[in-house]
Amino acid sequence: MAKILIIDDEPVICRYLSSVIDKMEHEVLSVHTLNDGINLLSRDRFDVIFLDVGLPDGNGLAGLMPMRDAPSAPEIIIITGMANGMDAEAAIKNGAWDYIQKPFSKSQINCCLSSVLQYQQEKNSITSPDQLHHGDIIGTSSQIKRCLAQLAPAAFSDASVIITGETGTGKELFARAIHENSPRKTNDFVIVDCAALPEHLVESTLFGHEKGAFTSADQSQEGLIKLAHNGTLFLDEIGELPFSVQSSFLRVLQERRFRPVGSKHEIESNFKLIAATNRNLDQMVENGTFRLDLLYRLRSIVIDLPPLRERIGDIKTITKHYLKVLSNRYQIKEKKISDDFLEILTTYHWPGNVRELINAIEKSISTAQDGSTLFSMHLPTNIRIHVAQSSVNPADQYLSEEQHLNEKIMQFPELKKLLAAAEKKYLQQLVCHTGGDIKEICQISGLSRSRVYERMKKYDISRRA
Repeated sequence: MAKILIIDDEPVICRYLSSVIDKMEHEVLSVHTLNDGINLLSRDRFDVIFLDVGLPDGNGLAGLMPMRDAPSAPEIIIITGMANGMDAEAAIKNGAWDYIQKPFSKSQINCCLSSVLQYQQEKNSITSPDQLHHGDIIGTSSQIKRCLAQLAPAAFSDASVIITGETGTGKELFARAIHENSPRKTNDFVIVDCAALPEHLVESTLFGHEKGAFTSADQSQEGLIKLAHNGTLFLDEIGELPFSVQSSFLRVLQERRFRPVGSKHEIESNFKLIAATNRNLDQMVENGTFRLDLLYRLRSIVIDLPPLRERIGDIKTITKHYLKVLSNRYQIKEKKISDDFLEILTTYHWPGNVRELINAIEKSISTAQDGSTLFSMHLPTNIRIHVAQSSVNPADQYLSEEQHLNEKIMQFPELKKLLAAAEKKYLQQLVCHTGGDIKEICQISGLSRSRVYERMKKYDISRRA
């Protein structure tokens, strides 16, 4: 018997849902506000939540992620009488099981609830993320936990996986973790950096070539796809794969067969594909630079890694982990971290994500030399400057800039003198350019003849200057 929570401000909806759930022989409770629902979830465990969008104390979608992150990890079914496409997209992207518009039928609720409970039962029988080898993936935030929960299905299936996320978020770490937890872990993990492939050698590098296939092919060579046979092929930055090669690679994905350059015979490679990208492949499809059919093949399993700025709570854990790793690498005593050092780390926005954080820690260790503690002073200058600038009150910054401008103005002579000097120089250059031709001077400057003579007399400029 499952435990179901209904959060809806309409008593008639609560009564109707409760009667349907009762007949399915599950326990059900209902509350009428978002706050009551969140508080109840913090004290009790629920398997499924029916969550209304329009609640008296806020939008139900705002509570979706906090509820999914509760210890019981309930599945959320959104119910709303004001359905719209944007809310539906936001709900599904943030992990809702379904998005149902009111009024709904008994059969809809029966079908939806039966499916979600069956899913939970099967999911609980699968290997727990905590039993998997995570490698250097560090963090306990809800965002990273959701990604780790996808490791098991990605590792134990031969379906293609695509890992998305900004540069430095750990896409290769996740790819390695998938391989290390898969049945293929005893075979090769072959990395292909698509951004580094010379365009004229892409096919040769991937598919291999026969001797004499092209000018510099003085011997036959196996391609990276063949090397990944019975192992894992990791295509990093797949968005950089040339469009001309994408169709060939699509066929390899479909058939697991290919022909090396210059060969008359096809060969097989039973590889698992993991791809990664920091680019928007949907936008590339719209721009005509990435094949839609290839994108479909890649998206069997999608893991979208969060940027570091969205999981600030993991920064301290990551820092301590890499302090230990780097100390062992350099064979030095592990350093402590000061409060001001940690404060800078958790305030900075980390555009380079975890990779930038690791580099900052390594730089700090180097700067601190024999010191036993890392202080904010040891961090890279650009990080300290950015944090200092972001801490300035905008109003104070405006006053400071205005004061600075006033000080600069005081260093200059009166505006009239500045304008006169500029006008004199302009006329002198004009006379030189035209050879003193008054008609041409008038045409270029837009001044009348009398005005030109007046200005020249004022500044003592001769036509023969």
